[in-house]
Amino acid sequence: MSRTSHKGSFAHSLAAYCLSEMAAKASRLVVVVAVARTMDAAAIGVAAGALAAADILKALTENGVGQRIIAARDEDLAATCRRAHSIFWHWCLGLCAIQLIAGFAVWFMTGNALYFVLIAILAGEYLFMPAGLVQCALAMRAGKMRQTAAIAGGQVVGANVATAILAFIAPGPVALVLPRLLAAPIWLIAMRRLQNWRQDATVSAAPLRPFVDYGWAVLAVELVKVMRLQADKIVIGLLMGPEALGLYFMAFNAGLGLSNSFSQALSVALFPHLCAASDPLPALRRALALSVTVIAPVVLLQALAAPVYVPILFGADWAHLADVVSILCLAAIPGVIWSASAQFLRVRNRPQREFAVTAAITIALILNTALLAPQGLVAVAWGYLCIATVGQMLAALPILRIAYPSYTSAKVV
Repeated sequence: MSRTSHKGSFAHSLAAYCLSEMAAKASRLVVVVAVARTMDAAAIGVAAGALAAADILKALTENGVGQRIIAARDEDLAATCRRAHSIFWHWCLGLCAIQLIAGFAVWFMTGNALYFVLIAILAGEYLFMPAGLVQCALAMRAGKMRQTAAIAGGQVVGANVATAILAFIAPGPVALVLPRLLAAPIWLIAMRRLQNWRQDATVSAAPLRPFVDYGWAVLAVELVKVMRLQADKIVIGLLMGPEALGLYFMAFNAGLGLSNSFSQALSVALFPHLCAASDPLPALRRALALSVTVIAPVVLLQALAAPVYVPILFGADWAHLADVVSILCLAAIPGVIWSASAQFLRVRNRPQREFAVTAAITIALILNTALLAPQGLVAVAWGYLCIATVGQMLAALPILRIAYPSYTSAKVV
């Protein structure tokens, strides 16, 4: 298979993933509206706790193996895919077992069997993932970004539509988690149809060591990144109870949902684009300019309009969350700049630096939540915005100096 990642522009790939994320977030908005009108904050908080714990563990699936396939030389591709296939199966089955054990532990500590049921349902996703992950990476390598974006978006939209329906038919925490398992086969079937691949029995699997050397830092980054997004919810749940967690969960999804979606779309589209570029620096500059131009006006409008749309969408009882939503919206712009910078570090085989930065910001955000939780959700949101902005912009500064040498005399890393 020849490498064709250069086909199609970055703008088209980013647009495809943005449309996918927009469809996912639009359907997620339907879910948020449905649960706001059918469940109380405590019930939402129980489901949010289970989802946060499961998402932290699911971050371990982002272990850099797929990126090794995307960046592999043509002559090494068959061997790389064979090793990757083995890693994916062992890894996902291990994560499924770990999540079930974690569910038992939570059940034992809380005495609430519902937590185990929710976590066990979410663990079922790992049984579907490994059979399609090599195909997904090969499709992205081949430049099929619009198709992979559509598949990913279809899976999420399907899960969210099912969640909204269940929220009205049988409101409760299970309605928020069961559709994620039911939608997993959608992704698997579509991905295997998109990209045909079978192991080449005549080729030996690639050595494991390069996967470990590259993957540990990527794995650590993704784990810490999801901790940054989910740990504050766990802290709020422990310190303020499930009702406060339910409120924060709703505000977080309404406020940072857009920016997180755009950052994810940017990261997925940018890495193959930088790998295929003869010189990644001009490609990075174009990506940064396009991304900030797109996201900044949208974020500012969303923040200003929060007092209007929050009570309309969620109901008058949730109107007091508008300030929290507005504040969290503003964290989008520095988040997008750092996401682009982090992908440049990965292309330069320096995910370790991304890990160090992400870990530091995550620890600061957890401390912020623990210290400011007694002051209320508005205080937590302001602290989140300040730490995320300062931390991510300082971390991105060395990369920005490299990308824009006319404004600095810094040397290339």
